[in-house]
Amino acid sequence: MQLVLHYDGAGFAGWQRQPRERTVQGELEDALGHICARPVAALGAGRTDAGVHARGQAVGVRVPERWTPSALRRALNGVLPRDVWVAAAHEMAPAFHARFDAISRRYSYYIGTDDAAHSPFRRRVEWALDRALDVRILAMSAAALCGDHCFRAFAVKGTAPERDAHRCTVTRSTWRERPGGLVFEIEANRFLHHMVRLLVGTMADAASGCRDPASVPTLLGADDNSATSAPAPPHALFLDAVVYPPDLYMITE
Repeated sequence: MQLVLHYDGAGFAGWQRQPRERTVQGELEDALGHICARPVAALGAGRTDAGVHARGQAVGVRVPERWTPSALRRALNGVLPRDVWVAAAHEMAPAFHARFDAISRRYSYYIGTDDAAHSPFRRRVEWALDRALDVRILAMSAAALCGDHCFRAFAVKGTAPERDAHRCTVTRSTWRERPGGLVFEIEANRFLHHMVRLLVGTMADAASGCRDPASVPTLLGADDNSATSAPAPPHALFLDAVVYPPDLYMITE
């Protein structure tokens, strides 16, 4: 079965279960174990970092046959903490694998550019920037990401095997204006560790005059991340959706 999770990442040390740390996987597996009266593993489509939010994290679980998707969703939402919510549950083909079957993943990153971005109601989920951003440079940078590229410059060194080519195929990359700020939206077949945050940090520096406006296109294919800007903070990043082939979904009640 596939669970689609929303969670507020502020109270978690990331997705993956860790000893002595509160994680989303840990809370979900504890809840599954409680209602199923046995240990149940929860396999996420990806590992969000500490502070990163989700409104479309996909999780694969194998539960006793008596559970229907709607019954499992109701039961989990009755015992999960308030910062985790099961938005949907789907019956999947027996061979479904939450990580390896994903076609693409979508992320969004929120930047606040007005004074109200410092409000406690917004600064939890937006990066409040006190510098002007050139939207033309942002648009040029985002457009350069589309297609198949090596993103070694936008990954934490050592988190992927050296033999990995660090190539990702980006199908959507755009900035759009919104009330009070901007949002960066990106979809790709895979993402490297800190990739979106490193991209946003570099694009923001380029668009505010802190570095060469052509930094992002220039860095694509670089051998390492030594010339990349610091990553943008995690609290403004959202995992929005994970996409799977339609034939993996079974007909449900």
